[in-house]
Amino acid sequence: MAKQTKKQKTVAELDNEKLYTVDEAIKVLREHKAKFDETVEIAINLGVDPRHADQMVRGMVSLPSGTGKDVKVAVFAKGDNADKALAAGADKVGAEDLMEDMQNGNLDYDRVIATPDMMGVVGRLGKVLGPKGLMPNPKLGTVTPNVEQAVKDAKGGQVEFRVEKMGIIHSGIGKLSFKDEDLKANFKALTDAIVKAKPSGAKGKYVKKVSLTSTMGPGLKVDLAEVEGA
Repeated sequence: MAKQTKKQKTVAELDNEKLYTVDEAIKVLREHKAKFDETVEIAINLGVDPRHADQMVRGMVSLPSGTGKDVKVAVFAKGDNADKALAAGADKVGAEDLMEDMQNGNLDYDRVIATPDMMGVVGRLGKVLGPKGLMPNPKLGTVTPNVEQAVKDAKGGQVEFRVEKMGIIHSGIGKLSFKDEDLKANFKALTDAIVKAKPSGAKGKYVKKVSLTSTMGPGLKVDLAEVEGA
């Protein structure tokens, strides 16, 4: 058996069943931090089966303290809207040319936004963007005439949450270099949004388990009392 590193040993000694407050969890993650600025991640187990349309949980939320990562944004727009998107900080703006670029496999984006008049072009990318969760969607505000605001929101800390097939939502809520209160504000914004997004078909207990971890750190169970409405 391979010898455990000092860090692995201290992680192994943590109580797996202990329920932490958000403050306590952040403190433990800091005590086990790596040599780079790790992302703090949340996993929320929900009492839903997303295979049923009335149990799907999906939405957008702006994290008040930002995400700490550079978000790459592509925008489908023409004319004045294209100029506004570029001015707002979009990484790539185009129309048919951008569609061809994406069909050729250039998909290194975190968010794709489109004006409504461009959906005829974007629609042809369903098989390319759909599996990556990048397809612009009016319900998520990524199909909008106000591309300027959409780009600013994406760059400024807005994240999409979407339940996976096992009923879990994973999301980053910032970096370990963030102040405690900033990580807590992001935790609250995200969990509040998920509680508010409870679908009509959800029966029984909705928020079943919440855990916090960092890129290289331990997974810590968070007391559900920390999540309003849970």
